[in-house]
Amino acid sequence: MLHMPVDVRNLSLALLALFASVALLHWASAVFIPIMLSLLLTTALRPVVEVLRRCYVPRWLGAGVLLIAIVLGLASAAWSLSDGAAQLVDSLPVAAKKVRDSLKARTGASSPLDTMQKAATQIEQAANENSATASPPRRGVQRVVVERPPFNIRDYLWSGTMGLMSALGQLTVVVFLTYFALASGNLFRNKLLRIAGTSLERRKVTIHVLEDITNQIQRYLMVQVFTSVLVGVATGLAYWALGLENAAVWGVAAGVLNLAPYIGSALVTGASALVAFLQFGTLDMALAIGGASLVIHTLVGNLLTPWLTSRTSSMSPVAVFVSVLAWGWLWGLWGLLLGIPVMMAVKAVCDRVEDLKAVGELLGD
Repeated sequence: MLHMPVDVRNLSLALLALFASVALLHWASAVFIPIMLSLLLTTALRPVVEVLRRCYVPRWLGAGVLLIAIVLGLASAAWSLSDGAAQLVDSLPVAAKKVRDSLKARTGASSPLDTMQKAATQIEQAANENSATASPPRRGVQRVVVERPPFNIRDYLWSGTMGLMSALGQLTVVVFLTYFALASGNLFRNKLLRIAGTSLERRKVTIHVLEDITNQIQRYLMVQVFTSVLVGVATGLAYWALGLENAAVWGVAAGVLNLAPYIGSALVTGASALVAFLQFGTLDMALAIGGASLVIHTLVGNLLTPWLTSRTSSMSPVAVFVSVLAWGWLWGLWGLLLGIPVMMAVKAVCDRVEDLKAVGELLGD
């Protein structure tokens, strides 16, 4: 047997610190998510700002022009595709109703689910009648009927508007944080070097960690952009070949939603199948459109992307998959986007800290 000393006290403190960190990240997600998005954008855009600085453009001016150009480009692209997207959204309810009617016509007048619902309703009515006859209301007891409030669409519109305003506010915070980080240059890097101490070895290790984190995140972003463009182009061409309308809009939507692993592919597959059924009127074409999207996202999103990510970040595909699941549970959609860069930074630190090398070994390939 292998005898290894285990310090129960230190292990318990480490577990408590880990659980407290997870709880803090979940509770203060509204603070940490904009910060992490800003760091991700800063890492991606810093090389462009440095190129502009070599062309005698000040950092503050280059960062401002770059961010304004990105915001205006995204806004113009959304505006140019708004008509096709609105037409697509309007057709979804009609397509869903048509699918339901077609399935009902194929399975007969009533589906098994409708039969079960009718049986449950009859059982409930019989139980109410028996309870009413068994225990008649007593004298002096007032009968109270609880009525549900009527459906008010304004409440849902208000909640949706508030959610949209909150998202816009967070994006505004991300833009300003990114601008200040880009305009400051290497200020925070120099601060970290001073915090590391006066030892030359400590400063070298700190520089290597920062460079490793930067390089891995930049390579990860290049992989995400490449796979998103590949998914968008392949989806647009496949839908165009199958004769689906607004194939370009579907391609752009598939490329953008590919940034959200698993959720984006499910949304594109389901929505495109509904619209295809509305356009062609047959389940075969709907299955063909949905199957094409599913095959593309499976090959690129579930096979090519994890493999490229593991190659560029020296993380194992299992660690990449588990990171996506864990951070998606912690932060939702934003966790799916930010989980892998966060784990890249964690691995870069663990590889150069003696007491944390075991964690880096578990995350490595």
